[in-house]
Amino acid sequence: MLLSKATTAAVANAADRAQTEGRSLWKDARIRFFRNKAASLAFYVLIAITLFAIFGGYLAHWDNETIDWPLMGNVSELGGPSFENGHYFGVDDLGRDLFARTVQGTRISLLVGIIGALIAVVVGTLYGATSGYYGGRVDSLMMRTVDILMAVPFMFVLILLLVIFGQSILMIFIGIGLISWLDMARIARGQTLTIKNKEFVEAAVATGVRPMNIITRHIVPNLAGIVIVYSTLLIPSMIITESFISFLGLGVQEPDTSLGALISKGASQMQYGVIWQLLFPLFFFIITLFAFFFVGDGLRDALDPKDR
Repeated sequence: MLLSKATTAAVANAADRAQTEGRSLWKDARIRFFRNKAASLAFYVLIAITLFAIFGGYLAHWDNETIDWPLMGNVSELGGPSFENGHYFGVDDLGRDLFARTVQGTRISLLVGIIGALIAVVVGTLYGATSGYYGGRVDSLMMRTVDILMAVPFMFVLILLLVIFGQSILMIFIGIGLISWLDMARIARGQTLTIKNKEFVEAAVATGVRPMNIITRHIVPNLAGIVIVYSTLLIPSMIITESFISFLGLGVQEPDTSLGALISKGASQMQYGVIWQLLFPLFFFIITLFAFFFVGDGLRDALDPKDR
């Protein structure tokens, strides 16, 4: 009987140990992430918002440019949310369907945040990894360049680019992305200073692998954790920047729109008692930002080696 209990315990311990040892870094991070209730809920909220931005237009009874002429002159009384006339979120000050425009605004704001963050992460990671790997004078020169660029007011440069090259979605993508890579470069450089002294990098150097191949194949993949976390925290920053630019009237131009432009329009109509023009875009703006922040916080906890 004692032998049987000891054998059973040994088998159970061996199975637990095998399961723990066989778990990969990313699988372990995924388990830890979904144990975080706030982060997992925010993740599903982000999926819902993305589906709304992609497929919400198919649910709209009106498109984003069509004017409902009978409501245009009487928006404050008849232009509120209604399922009878197909204006689920009401209409804006020009009689256009606010549901369709909120779908479009959410889609454009997400695109600006994701594409802008992607540009910033790619440029910043490669720049910082190159600087940290080469070190010496190259590192000093590249980092002093970053310091000088960081001293230039970010918003001033972005507004100047939009004024000189025109106000377009493409210019917003390029302007926000190419200016926001500076912080990522410093983070990547700091991580690279530690990684470049690891055994697998020294082995690659000893076998004659070229420096750029070492950076792209060995160093950059090992920065994936910090890059993913930073990108999820960078996306809401991009959305806020674009919304501020659109709020000033320098961002997305008619007939296109974004959440920032919709919030700006809605705020201007508050004095007439038309609160729905502000509440619906503001709701999607706030839950999108909070969802990204909670997901980023959950990823940071899941991928932090000190937390394991």
